[in-house]
Amino acid sequence: MQDIQLIHDLDPEVELDRLAAHYHRANGEGIKLLNRIGGQAEGLLERLPDPVRAGLEMGTEQALHVAVRAAQGSRRAVPDQREWVNTALSTAMGAAGGFGGLSTALWELPATTTLLLRAIQGVAAENGFDPSERNVQFDSVRVFSSAGPLEEDDGADLGFLSARVALTGNSMQRLISFVTPRLARVLGQKLAAQAVPVMGAVTGAGTNFLYARYYQQVAHVHFGLRRLSMDADIPRDRLVRDLAQRMQRLEAAKSKAT
Repeated sequence: MQDIQLIHDLDPEVELDRLAAHYHRANGEGIKLLNRIGGQAEGLLERLPDPVRAGLEMGTEQALHVAVRAAQGSRRAVPDQREWVNTALSTAMGAAGGFGGLSTALWELPATTTLLLRAIQGVAAENGFDPSERNVQFDSVRVFSSAGPLEEDDGADLGFLSARVALTGNSMQRLISFVTPRLARVLGQKLAAQAVPVMGAVTGAGTNFLYARYYQQVAHVHFGLRRLSMDADIPRDRLVRDLAQRMQRLEAAKSKAT
């Protein structure tokens, strides 16, 4: 807790610089490559058998529901791990899932989803939030809808999440229903890439490595903004605008350097 307190005693400007660095790392070259591949998603998804494509959204929704319960339940037995450990575990699971082709890849998806959600909850705890609280679980699932491997959100569809609604099982269901189509598209690409036995192990390992790093970085930004807004009494919308300006400066500096 001492390290957390030291972080959050920083000046808001310094903290925003730190979060901008996390966001910059999240959107590195690896994720940009995955996004370019995502532009050919329909071609990738066509490689999947018809029954798999037809059941992809339902399977993804079920995986998210299982992940929400399993990620929280595992916290009572297994402590949070360092981020590199989460990344290594995710990479190993992707390799194992792709080794046998589509059949083992289908088995691996719910396990990877659970591990990623658990890693996101670990970042929430690092920022001083209690992952057992429903609103933190809600926000942890919400990270899956962040821009990057998933489609960029214009904010309109998530408007209802900004309201002070009672966080019931129904609201979690609505959130999962919103996230599912986006996540299903990403996981469908991953499945297609892992469909070839043995070679799929290499693809699965690389994809899981990138996703684990990405979601943990985005979780730092998401929960870091939330903590800063609370501690500094600054509206989140204003912090998001300030963060966007920093990202523009980072991109401009990178362009000049190249």
